[in-house]
Amino acid sequence: MAYKMKRMVADYEKEAYTRLAKYQVLRDLDIFVIDNSIRESTVAQLRGHTLENKWAVYDEVKKCGFKHTIVAAFSHMTRVDDVFVKQLLERGEDPEGLWAFSEITAGIRNKLPDTKTVPVGIEKMKKTGLCCVILEIDLGDGTYDFEKFTMKDMCALINKWNEWCYENLGPKTKVLINFRDLPDVMPGHADRAFEVTVMLAKLPTNRRPFGVIYEEPAGKTLPEECGLWGKYFRKIMDDYKWKGHLLIHVHEKYGYSDAANLQTLMDGANGIWGSICTEGAAMGHASSCVTLLNLIRLGNKKVLEKYNCSYLRRAAINVTKITTGKDPHPKQPVYGTRAVDFIFNLTPEEFDLASFFGEKAPVRITSLASPEMIRQHMIDLFGEEEQFTLQLAHKMKELILEDLRSNRKEEYMSMVGIALLLDRAGGKLSVKMRDAIDKFEVASPHSKFLIAEVRKIWDEWDLQDEVHGDEMLQFDSFYNGFMAPYFSCYRCNDTIKALQAIDMDSDGMVDWNEFELYLKWAINQYPETQTVEELLDIAFRKGVIPAMQDEFIKTQ
Repeated sequence: MAYKMKRMVADYEKEAYTRLAKYQVLRDLDIFVIDNSIRESTVAQLRGHTLENKWAVYDEVKKCGFKHTIVAAFSHMTRVDDVFVKQLLERGEDPEGLWAFSEITAGIRNKLPDTKTVPVGIEKMKKTGLCCVILEIDLGDGTYDFEKFTMKDMCALINKWNEWCYENLGPKTKVLINFRDLPDVMPGHADRAFEVTVMLAKLPTNRRPFGVIYEEPAGKTLPEECGLWGKYFRKIMDDYKWKGHLLIHVHEKYGYSDAANLQTLMDGANGIWGSICTEGAAMGHASSCVTLLNLIRLGNKKVLEKYNCSYLRRAAINVTKITTGKDPHPKQPVYGTRAVDFIFNLTPEEFDLASFFGEKAPVRITSLASPEMIRQHMIDLFGEEEQFTLQLAHKMKELILEDLRSNRKEEYMSMVGIALLLDRAGGKLSVKMRDAIDKFEVASPHSKFLIAEVRKIWDEWDLQDEVHGDEMLQFDSFYNGFMAPYFSCYRCNDTIKALQAIDMDSDGMVDWNEFELYLKWAINQYPETQTVEELLDIAFRKGVIPAMQDEFIKTQ
C-alpha cells in the first residue's frame, strides 16, 4: 500500500508539472493591449456616451498606461465620435495611439459588397487626421454569397483598402484586420480565414498590416477552440516571418470569456483588445483588468513594468460607473467589492495592495496606539490644528486606558469617536467635529439597533460553540457566521493569517469587543447605513479587510 501511494504521488506531481508548464507562456508574455473602453462599454446600454463621458473614460484608461485606444467607429452621420476625435487631436494626443473602426466595404446589397466606393470609416479618418485603422471583415455565408463573390475577390478587396490606407493616411499608418464572425466561419470554412491570413502575410513588409485581431462575439466557443484559432493564425504568420500582432477579444455568455482569453494567449496571441471593465454587448466580455491581473497573479513581471497596474481596478470601477451609473456587481471578479481572495493572493513585493484594492485601511486607535499615532490620526481626519499636540494626544491615550479600566467600551477610530475623545481630554471641538457629533446623536438609536441585530447573529452562532456566553466565538462559527461572504476559502493560509492579524487569540477564538469595534467604526463613519447587511459589508470591506492587509504585509 505504501508503495502504491508513493507511486501515485509521483505520478500526480509529474502530471501536475506537465499540465501547469503551459502557463509559463503567460508569465513571460509581453502583452500588447488596445483599449476599447470608449466603444465597447457603451454597446447595448440604454444611453450612449456623451462627449463628457468619452473624455472621462479616455482619461481613466490613460491612467492605466495604455498607449493604444479605440476612439471611434465612423458612419455617414455626424456623431459624438467625430467631435471627440477632433478634440483629441486639438489637445495634442498622439494619433499613433488612436484607433478607429472601418467596414471593409461601403455597403452590401444582395449579399455582394460595394467594391468601388471608399468605405466611410477610412474616408473620415483621412479627413480627421487619424492613421490607425481596424478594418472589419466577415467571412460567413450569412453576410456574403461566396459563390458569386469568391474568396479571391474578398482577398482583393481587403488588399485594395489596405493599400488605400497606406497611401492616404500618412507615413505612420497602421492597419489591423479584424475577423469578427469566426464562430460561424471556423467550424466549416476555416480555409477562408487562413486564406486571408496567408494573403496578408505574403504582402511586402511595408504593406503588411500591423497585425490580425479577432473576436468571439457570441460567447459560445470553448476556450480550447478559441485558442486553436490563434495557434493556426500564429503558425501562418511565423511561416512567412510576419512579426505582426495577434489580439483576442471574447464576449461572455456561458462563463468562458476570461478562460478563453488566457487560453488564446497561451496558444499564440500576444495581446488583447477590449474594455477595462466587462460592460458591453449582451452579457459583456472578458475585460482587460481581469486578464492583466491574472497574468500578474501567475508571476508576469512585464505587465507590472509596462502598465500602471495599481490603477487597473480603480479604472474598471470608474468606467463601470460612467457607463451604467452604478458600481460594479459586488461579486464581479477582481474589481467587485467582494473580490477579496484575489487581492490577498497578490504578493506585497509586487503590489501596493491598499491602493489596488481601492480602500485605505483605517488607523486603529486602541490602547496600543502611541500619542504620535493619535495625533497623526486627528491630522488625517481634520487637517492641521494648533491644538493637535503630543501633550493632548497623551491625555487622550490616558483616557483610553482609563476607559478600559472602568469597563467602558468605546471606539476611537472614526471621526466621531476621535472627536469625542478629544473633547473629553480638554480639546476644543471644531465646527467639523461638532457636525460629526451631531450626526452621531441623530443616528445613534438606529446604530444601536443595527449593532444589536448583529449581536443576535453572533449569539445564534455562539450557541453552537462548546462554551456559551463568553463573548467569544470559535473560528468555525465566526467564519460561517460572518467571514464566508468575503473569504471563499475556509482553511486557506491567507484566511488564517488574516484572522491572526486582527489579534485573534491563539486558542482560535474571536472576541466580540474586537469585532464590535469595527461595527462601531463602520456605523459612525457611514451613518447612512440602513441594514445589517450593509453594516457588515462596510465593516469587513472598508475596515477589517484593509486592516488585515496592512498587518499581513508587516508579517512578510
